[in-house]
Amino acid sequence: MSRCPCQITPWLVVVLVVGLLATACSGDGTDRPDSGDADGVAGIDVGTAELRTQRADAGIPACPDDVRTGSGPVDGGLPELTLPCLGGGQHVELSALRGPLVVNLWASWCVPCRAELPYFDRLDEAGVPVLGVDFEDTQPDQALALTADAGVSYPSVADVEGAVRAPLRVVGMPTTLFVDRAGRVTATLAQEFTSYEQLVAAAGEHLGVRP
Repeated sequence: MSRCPCQITPWLVVVLVVGLLATACSGDGTDRPDSGDADGVAGIDVGTAELRTQRADAGIPACPDDVRTGSGPVDGGLPELTLPCLGGGQHVELSALRGPLVVNLWASWCVPCRAELPYFDRLDEAGVPVLGVDFEDTQPDQALALTADAGVSYPSVADVEGAVRAPLRVVGMPTTLFVDRAGRVTATLAQEFTSYEQLVAAAGEHLGVRP
Protein backbone atom coordinates (compact mmCIF):
# COMPACT_ATOMS: atom_id res chain seq x y z
CA MET A 1 0.00 0.00 0.00
CA SER A 2 1.41 3.40 -0.95
CA ARG A 3 1.64 6.23 1.58
CA CYS A 4 -0.35 9.43 1.04
CA PRO A 5 2.00 12.25 0.00
CA CYS A 6 -0.31 14.85 1.59
CA GLN A 7 0.55 14.45 5.27
CA ILE A 8 0.28 17.64 7.34
CA THR A 9 3.07 18.15 9.83
CA PRO A 10 2.29 19.49 13.34
CA TRP A 11 4.10 22.78 12.75
CA LEU A 12 1.96 23.42 9.68
CA VAL A 13 -1.19 22.87 11.73
CA VAL A 14 0.01 25.51 14.20
CA VAL A 15 0.68 27.99 11.40
CA LEU A 16 -2.77 27.41 9.91
CA VAL A 17 -4.53 27.83 13.26
CA VAL A 18 -2.68 31.06 14.04
CA GLY A 19 -3.54 32.39 10.60
CA LEU A 20 -7.23 31.58 11.04
CA LEU A 21 -7.31 33.25 14.45
CA ALA A 22 -5.69 36.38 13.07
CA THR A 23 -8.26 36.50 10.29
CA ALA A 24 -11.15 35.98 12.72
CA CYS A 25 -9.97 38.78 15.00
CA SER A 26 -9.80 41.34 12.20
CA GLY A 27 -12.74 43.07 10.62
CA ASP A 28 -14.81 43.22 13.82
CA GLY A 29 -15.14 46.98 13.57
CA THR A 30 -12.57 47.66 16.26
CA ASP A 31 -9.34 47.92 14.27
CA ARG A 32 -7.16 50.75 15.52
CA PRO A 33 -5.45 53.07 13.04
CA ASP A 34 -1.66 53.06 12.98
CA SER A 35 -0.65 55.24 15.93
CA GLY A 36 3.04 55.48 15.10
CA ASP A 37 5.75 55.52 17.77
CA ALA A 38 5.08 55.64 21.51
CA ASP A 39 6.65 59.08 21.94
CA GLY A 40 4.28 60.47 19.32
CA VAL A 41 1.26 59.03 21.13
CA ALA A 42 2.40 60.43 24.48
CA GLY A 43 2.78 63.86 22.91
CA ILE A 44 -0.81 64.13 21.66
CA ASP A 45 -2.54 67.18 23.19
CA VAL A 46 -6.27 66.61 23.65
CA GLY A 47 -6.89 70.13 24.96
CA THR A 48 -5.63 72.45 22.23
CA ALA A 49 -7.43 75.71 21.52
CA GLU A 50 -8.94 74.18 18.39
CA LEU A 51 -10.22 71.16 20.29
CA ARG A 52 -11.64 73.36 23.06
CA THR A 53 -13.57 75.30 20.44
CA GLN A 54 -14.73 72.08 18.79
CA ARG A 55 -16.00 70.73 22.12
CA ALA A 56 -17.76 73.98 23.01
CA ASP A 57 -19.40 74.22 19.58
CA ALA A 58 -20.73 70.68 20.05
CA GLY A 59 -22.31 71.67 23.37
CA ILE A 60 -20.25 69.16 25.35
CA PRO A 61 -19.40 70.35 28.89
CA ALA A 62 -15.89 70.37 30.27
CA CYS A 63 -14.87 67.78 32.85
CA PRO A 64 -16.10 67.19 35.44
CA ASP A 65 -19.78 67.86 34.85
CA ASP A 66 -22.28 66.47 37.37
CA VAL A 67 -20.09 63.57 38.51
CA ARG A 68 -19.79 63.05 42.28
CA THR A 69 -16.30 62.78 43.75
CA GLY A 70 -14.87 61.53 47.03
CA SER A 71 -11.68 62.01 49.01
CA GLY A 72 -9.61 59.27 47.40
CA PRO A 73 -9.38 55.67 46.22
CA VAL A 74 -11.52 52.86 47.64
CA ASP A 75 -11.14 49.09 47.55
CA GLY A 76 -12.72 47.77 44.37
CA GLY A 77 -12.90 51.23 42.86
CA LEU A 78 -11.46 52.83 39.77
CA PRO A 79 -7.65 53.00 39.46
CA GLU A 80 -5.51 55.87 40.70
CA LEU A 81 -5.08 57.50 37.31
CA THR A 82 -5.51 61.12 36.31
CA LEU A 83 -6.71 61.65 32.75
CA PRO A 84 -7.16 64.86 30.75
CA CYS A 85 -10.56 66.00 29.57
CA LEU A 86 -11.20 65.46 25.86
CA GLY A 87 -11.39 68.94 24.38
CA GLY A 88 -9.90 70.73 27.38
CA GLY A 89 -11.01 71.25 30.97
CA GLN A 90 -10.04 69.91 34.36
CA HIS A 91 -8.15 66.66 34.60
CA VAL A 92 -10.09 63.86 36.27
CA GLU A 93 -8.78 61.55 39.00
CA LEU A 94 -10.60 58.30 38.32
CA SER A 95 -10.18 56.86 41.82
CA ALA A 96 -12.08 59.81 43.31
CA LEU A 97 -15.22 59.27 41.22
CA ARG A 98 -18.38 58.21 43.01
CA GLY A 99 -21.65 56.93 41.65
CA PRO A 100 -24.14 56.14 40.66
CA LEU A 101 -22.02 56.52 37.54
CA VAL A 102 -21.71 54.76 34.20
CA VAL A 103 -18.24 54.84 32.63
CA ASN A 104 -18.17 54.00 28.93
CA LEU A 105 -14.92 53.24 27.07
CA TRP A 106 -15.22 54.18 23.42
CA ALA A 107 -13.08 55.46 20.51
CA SER A 108 -13.51 56.99 17.08
CA TRP A 109 -12.05 53.80 15.54
CA CYS A 110 -14.59 51.55 17.29
CA VAL A 111 -17.60 50.99 15.02
CA PRO A 112 -19.87 49.36 17.68
CA CYS A 113 -19.15 52.31 19.99
CA ARG A 114 -20.66 54.74 17.50
CA ALA A 115 -24.00 52.96 17.47
CA GLU A 116 -24.44 52.92 21.25
CA LEU A 117 -23.32 56.48 22.09
CA PRO A 118 -26.86 57.91 21.74
CA TYR A 119 -28.12 55.40 24.33
CA PHE A 120 -25.56 56.62 26.86
CA ASP A 121 -26.48 60.23 26.15
CA ARG A 122 -30.14 59.44 26.70
CA LEU A 123 -29.29 57.74 30.00
CA ASP A 124 -27.27 60.76 31.12
CA GLU A 125 -30.08 63.12 30.15
CA ALA A 126 -32.48 60.96 32.17
CA GLY A 127 -30.46 61.53 35.34
CA VAL A 128 -27.94 58.68 35.47
CA PRO A 129 -24.51 60.35 35.07
CA VAL A 130 -22.25 59.05 32.32
CA LEU A 131 -18.54 59.69 31.79
CA GLY A 132 -16.86 58.65 28.56
CA VAL A 133 -13.28 57.44 28.22
CA ASP A 134 -11.88 57.97 24.72
CA PHE A 135 -9.63 54.91 24.76
CA GLU A 136 -6.36 54.54 22.81
CA ASP A 137 -7.58 57.13 20.32
CA THR A 138 -4.87 59.15 18.59
CA GLN A 139 -7.33 61.38 16.73
CA PRO A 140 -9.11 63.58 19.29
CA ASP A 141 -10.60 65.80 16.59
CA GLN A 142 -12.35 62.81 15.04
CA ALA A 143 -13.46 61.66 18.48
CA LEU A 144 -15.10 65.02 19.17
CA ALA A 145 -16.66 65.01 15.71
CA LEU A 146 -18.16 61.61 16.45
CA THR A 147 -19.65 62.73 19.76
CA ALA A 148 -21.07 65.82 18.07
CA ASP A 149 -22.67 63.73 15.32
CA ALA A 150 -24.13 61.39 17.96
CA GLY A 151 -25.55 64.32 19.92
CA VAL A 152 -23.56 63.46 23.04
CA SER A 153 -23.87 66.05 25.81
CA TYR A 154 -21.76 64.45 28.56
CA PRO A 155 -17.96 64.86 28.88
CA SER A 156 -15.22 62.34 28.15
CA VAL A 157 -11.68 61.99 29.39
CA ALA A 158 -8.94 60.91 27.00
CA ASP A 159 -6.72 57.87 27.54
CA VAL A 160 -4.47 58.09 24.48
CA GLU A 161 -1.86 55.67 25.84
CA GLY A 162 -4.31 53.07 27.14
CA ALA A 163 -3.36 53.52 30.80
CA VAL A 164 -6.62 51.98 32.00
CA ARG A 165 -6.22 48.78 29.97
CA ALA A 166 -4.36 46.78 32.63
CA PRO A 167 -6.07 47.99 35.84
CA LEU A 168 -9.55 47.73 34.30
CA ARG A 169 -8.68 44.50 32.46
CA VAL A 170 -10.00 45.79 29.16
CA VAL A 171 -10.38 42.83 26.80
CA GLY A 172 -12.56 44.34 24.09
CA MET A 173 -14.36 47.42 22.90
CA PRO A 174 -16.73 48.87 23.79
CA THR A 175 -16.48 48.31 27.55
CA THR A 176 -18.79 49.77 30.19
CA LEU A 177 -18.28 49.99 33.96
CA PHE A 178 -20.83 50.69 36.67
CA VAL A 179 -19.68 52.60 39.77
CA ASP A 180 -21.82 52.70 42.92
CA ARG A 181 -22.21 55.47 45.48
CA ALA A 182 -19.24 54.22 47.48
CA GLY A 183 -17.00 54.35 44.41
CA ARG A 184 -16.84 50.58 43.88
CA VAL A 185 -17.01 49.08 40.40
CA THR A 186 -20.00 46.73 40.57
CA ALA A 187 -19.70 45.37 37.03
CA THR A 188 -17.54 45.57 33.91
CA LEU A 189 -19.28 44.61 30.67
CA ALA A 190 -17.28 44.14 27.46
CA GLN A 191 -20.22 44.32 25.08
CA GLU A 192 -22.19 46.56 22.77
CA PHE A 193 -25.56 47.78 23.99
CA THR A 194 -27.99 47.37 21.12
CA SER A 195 -30.87 49.31 22.66
CA TYR A 196 -31.56 51.97 25.26
CA GLU A 197 -33.76 49.54 27.16
CA GLN A 198 -30.86 47.09 27.44
CA LEU A 199 -28.65 49.82 28.92
CA VAL A 200 -31.36 50.90 31.36
CA ALA A 201 -31.76 47.30 32.50
CA ALA A 202 -28.00 47.02 33.10
CA ALA A 203 -27.98 50.24 35.13
CA GLY A 204 -30.85 48.92 37.20
CA GLU A 205 -29.14 45.59 37.80
CA HIS A 206 -25.69 46.89 38.66
CA LEU A 207 -26.46 50.26 40.25
CA GLY A 208 -30.00 49.86 41.51
CA VAL A 209 -31.13 52.97 39.64
CA ARG A 210 -33.56 53.58 36.81
CA PRO A 211 -34.19 56.82 34.95
